[in-house]
Amino acid sequence: MSSHREAPEISKDPVADSTDVYAFVSPDRPDTVTLIANYIPLQKPDGGPNFYEFGDDVRYEIHVSNRGKAGADITYQFDFSTHVRDATTFLYNTGPITSITSATWNRPQHYVVRKIAGGRTRTLAEHLPCPPVNVGVRSTPNYAALSAQAVHSIAGGRRVFAGQRADAFHVDLGSVFDLGALRPVNHLHLISIPDATGVNGLQSYNVHTIAIQVPIRELTRDGSLPTDPMSGKSVIGVWSSASRRKSTVWDSRQGRYVGHGPWKQVSRLGNPLVNEVLIPMAQKDRWNARPPWKDSAFDQYVTKPELAKLLPVLYPGVFPNLAAYGKPRADLDAILHTGIPAGVVPGFQNYTGATKADMLRLNVAIPPSASPNPLGLVAGDAAGFPNGRRLEDDVVTIELRAVAGLTLPLVDPTFTPDGAASVVTDGTSNTNAALTGAFPYLGLPGGGYQTQPGTTSA
Repeated sequence: MSSHREAPEISKDPVADSTDVYAFVSPDRPDTVTLIANYIPLQKPDGGPNFYEFGDDVRYEIHVSNRGKAGADITYQFDFSTHVRDATTFLYNTGPITSITSATWNRPQHYVVRKIAGGRTRTLAEHLPCPPVNVGVRSTPNYAALSAQAVHSIAGGRRVFAGQRADAFHVDLGSVFDLGALRPVNHLHLISIPDATGVNGLQSYNVHTIAIQVPIRELTRDGSLPTDPMSGKSVIGVWSSASRRKSTVWDSRQGRYVGHGPWKQVSRLGNPLVNEVLIPMAQKDRWNARPPWKDSAFDQYVTKPELAKLLPVLYPGVFPNLAAYGKPRADLDAILHTGIPAGVVPGFQNYTGATKADMLRLNVAIPPSASPNPLGLVAGDAAGFPNGRRLEDDVVTIELRAVAGLTLPLVDPTFTPDGAASVVTDGTSNTNAALTGAFPYLGLPGGGYQTQPGTTSA
């Protein structure tokens, strides 16, 4: 749900669909930041014989803003190429894949990484191999080893990975899109259905991950390593995008579509759930095609969210009725569109300037938490969402509570939120594959042979 199939057109083009973005100070290398962009949602592990892969005709990018204008001051660009080793077989692999260089893997992918900054494009590394997908116990008998081989150390103290991982996001997809049903309070919305624990609709599904770990000094505007969280130099904005050529033509000799012309953005993502549940249906594709610095055109959907009007009607007594409040939601505008200014939360800020823009905002001077709280900043853990986003952050609960008014007193002390706003949830817990504790951190993907519904076996 974070942005899985979030807009009509991109739902038809999953290989270019940005699903989640994460940005956090690396817990095991706190002088670096890890940037993660996931694509290709809802991958069923046994989805062969043509398994999921990055698109050779898609340009994937992770953008960083550090000068307060919501522009892409630094961009990490990833282009992929796929090779078929044996054109006479239908098989993805012709024997066990014991290495990412194994000749038995019939469809290897490689990629190039570039950095764009100050109008200059520089290649950081090229022909880096991806891992295969996790086919199963016979084809990929030691997937952990294969995945580790695809973690590449490149120039400048950077690390990079591109390949399949387990989805780290959790949400009750089957319930929430059934007319906004939340299983823990069903009796208030669907009288004939009993209350129940939420069901993680993404459990056992995989995604394709692009992750890059870079020194903090590379991301700050002056090349410094900030130590003062209240300094504007300590905050960066992060978002991902996917682009395709402006036109495509069917090439009958090659038997495929060939792109022509300039690259045009077809998908982007910053904060979770924004395009999913705040932007109206008729505007979603337009939102995906525009850069963040033009998001003032969508500000009304953030400051006067439709969801805030619907929830108290569906769940009286659970979500407070904010109709009488009558003011634009300055708290949501700060969280999602400008960052939180100094003075709102004691000792914290992630303000990037007055330009309205949907970006993750990360204060790199705040060190990783020794014991991360999945509710992040609203639970007193300043290293968590909306200060960037960690893999363990429960962004559905955080944003439900924010929409319900829990964060309004931060900007309007005259408002007292209903007590229910602090306990509302979709009822899910993180039942996804365990995080690894090392770059790229996401859990190993479920295998096609061994993964069954309701399990997370790798």
